[in-house]
Amino acid sequence: MKKRLLSLSLAMIMTVVLLASCGDSGSGSGKSASWKVTCPWAPSGVAAMVSQKAAAKSTQYSDTITLVAEAIAGDAATVNTWVMDTEANDPELVFVGEGLLSITSIIDPSKLQFSEDDFVFVENLYSSIFVLSAEASLNIKTIADLEAYVAQGQEISVAVNGAVGSEAFLAASLFGKMGAGDNLKLVAYQSAAEAAQAVAKGETQFAVSHQSQIQETYQQGSVSVVCAFDEKAIENGPFAGVEGVGQYGYPYFRNRCFIMARAGTDEETVAELKELYDNILADEEVVTWLQDTMLLEVDTMSQEDVDAHLENVKNIVNEYKDIVAG
Repeated sequence: MKKRLLSLSLAMIMTVVLLASCGDSGSGSGKSASWKVTCPWAPSGVAAMVSQKAAAKSTQYSDTITLVAEAIAGDAATVNTWVMDTEANDPELVFVGEGLLSITSIIDPSKLQFSEDDFVFVENLYSSIFVLSAEASLNIKTIADLEAYVAQGQEISVAVNGAVGSEAFLAASLFGKMGAGDNLKLVAYQSAAEAAQAVAKGETQFAVSHQSQIQETYQQGSVSVVCAFDEKAIENGPFAGVEGVGQYGYPYFRNRCFIMARAGTDEETVAELKELYDNILADEEVVTWLQDTMLLEVDTMSQEDVDAHLENVKNIVNEYKDIVAG
């Protein structure tokens, strides 16, 4: 009887050990965690769509982290709430970019109840190269054409998304550098899609938009795409070969989407999150989808890259804020 009781006790101990080991998979604690990724911009916008794609891919590349995408309209207000409601090592991520950290921080700092010190950088989700489009009847197809048009000294109207957004500052920096700041009229629309449609309807002469937002009207022949706000010509997609303003010495910046964790989060955790996103962004299906469908670039970055990007945008904002904000 004693031997039988001993055997049963040993069997129970082994069962407990086995059950414990079954729940210990992957690295670190081995427990699978869901990380909510908050997108503080349009729920149907570019960032939200890419975040959903990354979340769907996350289980293929990690046994311990599952990304859960959540989009909430709110911009600065949403990020304010996120910062107040989270602490270091909370399984929460949020998107911020140059719009908040380099534009709002200068133009309307009272809106921000946070600073860069409240975040730790994980990865850049994508880069979007903005383009300048022109109403087709103007027959402006190159930067040389644009310079010749500006030299005529007439009023220039440009559709942009919001009064003080990235698009407004790109328009101001390009036309301002050309010497047309006094003749520039920025026409603010409620969304990037509306701004892209405005130039096709003849409501404005030009528009600054994401490539994907102007593609349909370009294919219909309603607009020409004059230039890209980048250092060189666009390499992929329907606008491949369109000149970059940087080739001619004009200012530029890309629209970027930084994935941030709460400041103080363990370095090992941040490194694991970065590795996950890097693997997702290297996935062949994701790369193809970003380039062909979303007309976006895979553009992984270091903290030094982020700092340089934000400083460049701040310099442009400070130089051209009088044109944009009046």
